[in-house]
Amino acid sequence: MTDAPRVAMVAGETSGDLLAGLLLDGLKARWPDLASFGIGGARMAEQGFDAWWESERLAVHGYSAELLVRLAGIVRMRRQLRARLLRQRPDVFVGVDAPDFNLGLEARLRAAGIKTAHFVCPSIWAWRPERVVKIRAAADHVLCLFPFEPELLARHDIAATFVGHPLASVIPLAPDRDGARARLGLAPHDEVLAVLPGSRRAEVAYLASVFFQAAALVQQARQTIKIVVPAVPALRARIEAAARDAGVSGRVHIVTGRSHEVLAACNVTLIASGTATLEAALFKRPMVIAYRMHPWSWRLMRRKQLQPWVGLPNVLSRDFIVPELLQDAATPRALADAVLKWFDAPEAVQQVQQRFAVLHESLRRDTSTLAADAVAQLLA
Repeated sequence: MTDAPRVAMVAGETSGDLLAGLLLDGLKARWPDLASFGIGGARMAEQGFDAWWESERLAVHGYSAELLVRLAGIVRMRRQLRARLLRQRPDVFVGVDAPDFNLGLEARLRAAGIKTAHFVCPSIWAWRPERVVKIRAAADHVLCLFPFEPELLARHDIAATFVGHPLASVIPLAPDRDGARARLGLAPHDEVLAVLPGSRRAEVAYLASVFFQAAALVQQARQTIKIVVPAVPALRARIEAAARDAGVSGRVHIVTGRSHEVLAACNVTLIASGTATLEAALFKRPMVIAYRMHPWSWRLMRRKQLQPWVGLPNVLSRDFIVPELLQDAATPRALADAVLKWFDAPEAVQQVQQRFAVLHESLRRDTSTLAADAVAQLLA
């Protein structure tokens, strides 16, 4: 289309805001007068997005009590948004991640004749394969972050495009370890363990204590090791409290944010399963992946799990190239032993770094342009 389109979007949480911001950047390069509106965050606002609600309103975790408390408000917000979009009828609606919120909304809009796209293929290859039926009903097109996903969706008659993972372009192929260490006050020869207990309140609640207990055991074995913890600003106080409770508050260096600097600086990371594990892989850092959640949530997840891997580096490599310790297996002793193995095995470190370099190259694309091109083709 030649006239600037009107694009409605919903982005959930910080990661969705980043992806939506990239898409808007590509769309505005094509149509400078583009109008965009819906639910979004700061990155989208930088592109002139009109946020009717803030994306953080959608930030909930798993099958938690927080979700149950906030569910009524989220349902009401989606109902109000749907009614407003059906009145205003944008040229296209793009749901960015947040599948529990977006897929149902997309289906209703698509049924009303509004074109729809979904950015980030729900992980039907990992769990909840029944979602493929919802995706087929909801999205005219899916923008995928991983190269194997379009073929998988094509088997279910769903059109899709691989647009690359934006982190693969943000993170350099050869990270500057010495520069990151200098900025963090670390020496080039230091042995450094990065501890990342998660970016959500529930993750910190279940992981921070056991991670710090494991860090204490690592320090007992290697007394000169430096431990650095990048904390999400809103969760720093909780992380500091967990460090005090574990008796390591004077022996760990907690910084606000700066996770990329910490990953660039470290030798090894003890890390919560999630997008941060992909970031660690792109920084070519050996890691120990761990996760814990409420026992009820764990039972539900285990029943729906489709493959043996949970951490993204292992999923993308189709192999246990880094250890995963989940739920009851994630004890302080087991985590510490797995971390120490990396420090004692330089050949294994070199091998996993080579695997991560191949993974990095496979994900590097011009995400902004490719995603905008796919949406433009949908509009055409």
